Amino acid sequence: MLLGTILKRLGNAADAAQALDAMNDIVRLAEVEAMAVRHSESPAEYVCGATRRFAANASSEDWLALMTAIERSDDPALATLDNMLLWSLARDATGPTATGCGCAASRPGNAAE
Repeated sequence: MLLGTILKRLGNAADAAQALDAMNDIVRLAEVEAMAVRHSESPAEYVCGATRRFAANASSEDWLALMTAIERSDDPALATLDNMLLWSLARDATGPTATGCGCAASRPGNAAE
């Protein structure tokens, strides 16, 4: 599967939820669920957002790390998801102002303001 196809599918909430379940990583799932709650999103929405934030904000070094992980993996889609989630979870843990979070709670007109 091509990287563009993986990114497109991770941008779809149903596909993102399915990919998150396919990881079979209860620790990562718990981390995603906790961060999703923090940002007033479902886990699938958080995965979609994490994918978009990585694509928009990752450095060249982050992309190189992703490509290396994909090359070494037997499952490029899961390697992509895991790499992007780790990147997003680390940045989102510091707060939305540090990451430019696009979550629902930070959008104009929402009750969080």
